[in-house]
Amino acid sequence: MTRKKVKLAYITDDSARKATFKKRKKGLMKKVSELSTLCGIDACAILYSPYDSQPEVWPSPLRVQCVVARFKKMPEMEQSKKMVNQESFLRQRVAKGNEQLKKQRKDNREKEITRVMFQSLTGKDLQTLNIVDIFDLGWMIDQNLKEINKRIESLKKEAQSLVAAAGELIIKNGGKVPEEKPNFDTMDAIQGQQWFVVLVNPNEQMGFAGDDMMLPFGDANQNAVWPNGFFP
Repeated sequence: MTRKKVKLAYITDDSARKATFKKRKKGLMKKVSELSTLCGIDACAILYSPYDSQPEVWPSPLRVQCVVARFKKMPEMEQSKKMVNQESFLRQRVAKGNEQLKKQRKDNREKEITRVMFQSLTGKDLQTLNIVDIFDLGWMIDQNLKEINKRIESLKKEAQSLVAAAGELIIKNGGKVPEEKPNFDTMDAIQGQQWFVVLVNPNEQMGFAGDDMMLPFGDANQNAVWPNGFFP
């Protein structure tokens, strides 16, 4: 059974608020004790409440005075460097949540446009797409073409290395070609990539090696080929 998420709001009912205080106070003291024991650090806790006439401290009043005195000896800038109140803590949580949401939206958009791209290859009509979808689809196609050409360049280099190695082997054998069975897999790969290069771009050599594929959705890149991404 999953735990019910607690709503972070002031408990108006007096008896429920008191019961919650006692339960969570015990848990807080336990956590501070575990943190101090496991990590070997100096820690203390001071709790004021309307239900007790004296504040409750952990681990002892003397140890609390030592920790507080050590804290006061620090420069004021160092004291407040990592200090947060409830408002600043919630702001940090909200900012982190917004970043996670933005990242998830980008991932979802990438998957959505990828699906549209493959559907278009099967002949699906693209007239239902709006201008933003078209821009994002165009950018996605450009990135995939870059990856394809990057792979082609890699295959070319592999083929050149094989040719160079074969030449060295012939020189070592005194100009005689070694009697070895041809590697048809390698030959087919070379012929296949040459055919693909001619088919894609018969007039000039295409190469985009070194580009990292990253969708621009949400980025303010005015110099991009498709500047109008899905997210502002």
